[in-house]
Amino acid sequence: MSRVWSILAGAALAAGLVAAQLLSAHADVVDATTNGFQLKYSFHVGVSPDKAYAALIEPNHWWSSDHTYSGSAENFTFDARAGGCWCEKLANGSVQHMTVVLAEPGKMLRLRGGLGPFQGTAVDGAMTWTLKSAQDGTDVTLDASFGGYMKGGLTDVSKGVDTVLGEQTVRLKTYLETGSPDAKR
Repeated sequence: MSRVWSILAGAALAAGLVAAQLLSAHADVVDATTNGFQLKYSFHVGVSPDKAYAALIEPNHWWSSDHTYSGSAENFTFDARAGGCWCEKLANGSVQHMTVVLAEPGKMLRLRGGLGPFQGTAVDGAMTWTLKSAQDGTDVTLDASFGGYMKGGLTDVSKGVDTVLGEQTVRLKTYLETGSPDAKR
């Protein structure tokens, strides 16, 4: 668990680098309080909503391995149906990241649960990915809210989570545009 907290701390320090990348993916901390926060990201991509959704439900292709328990996003599994698990295989076990609560291919994907370090606290989260057809592609929005109890509150933690989810949003956009989440622009 301390590895995940270290990653979040390091990610917060890297916020400046991610902020530069986010110029092509708009991000906002909508609200941050002691007991919760809301983040919102949006971008446009020149692919159909169905293609964007197909990529979204394969986080093993675009999520950064730096933000996994096993050290490799290739260990992710994703069951894109209500009640399905976004899980990760570990050398001697597994971890459930979030549960699918709504799956509408090409339109919306909603997940609930405690990401990373929140799993050891009384913090729960909801992530809603919305895909809207646009004239030349798809408008993608991620609305993420986390709340509950965590020693020290959630205001400062929101910055690290913002950095991590912002990075993943940029990686998804880059993957959709180039076929690689790490492609240089």
